[in-house]
Amino acid sequence: MSRIGKLPITIPDKVSVEVHDHTVTVNGPKGTLTMTAHPVIDVQVKDRQVICGRPSDAKAHKALHGLTRSLIANMVEGVTKGFERKLELVGVGYRASLLGQNVNMSLGYSHPIVFPVPPGIKIEVKDQTQLTVSGMDKQLVGAVAAKLRSFRPPEPYKGKGVKYAEERIRRKAGKTGAK
Repeated sequence: MSRIGKLPITIPDKVSVEVHDHTVTVNGPKGTLTMTAHPVIDVQVKDRQVICGRPSDAKAHKALHGLTRSLIANMVEGVTKGFERKLELVGVGYRASLLGQNVNMSLGYSHPIVFPVPPGIKIEVKDQTQLTVSGMDKQLVGAVAAKLRSFRPPEPYKGKGVKYAEERIRRKAGKTGAK
């Protein structure tokens, strides 16, 4: 058995999980998330726990078993606590601000970058250089944070760019002068 796949997911109070024709719906205090599980994987709700099963020990079935269990566990955590990702802008003149439903970023280009905030995501800006991306869908939070980082990834010489708060930039030595 898959070590991750065989673990039951405990359903906390104020959260309900429903399964209809391989469609898993999780309702909680922060909202509702829906996912379609692979038809091979059997998802059941028993005694305030979600249990995933698989038909055989084939490699593909093992992979889908653990994946499905992890996705459902992330949905349960998302509707109870939510997820967040913190970003930092490092560089002289690099700043961000919120304009309605858009994030306006100045990253050293000749033009500002305007990024529309997708539905289900909340972005907070602290002191113009720190962004917090939060929401209940883990995949969407990660995708939005990665998109914001991609506008100016950190470079290894001066460390300038948009980086994750916990990210460490490996620094390189610059050129040395001629003797």
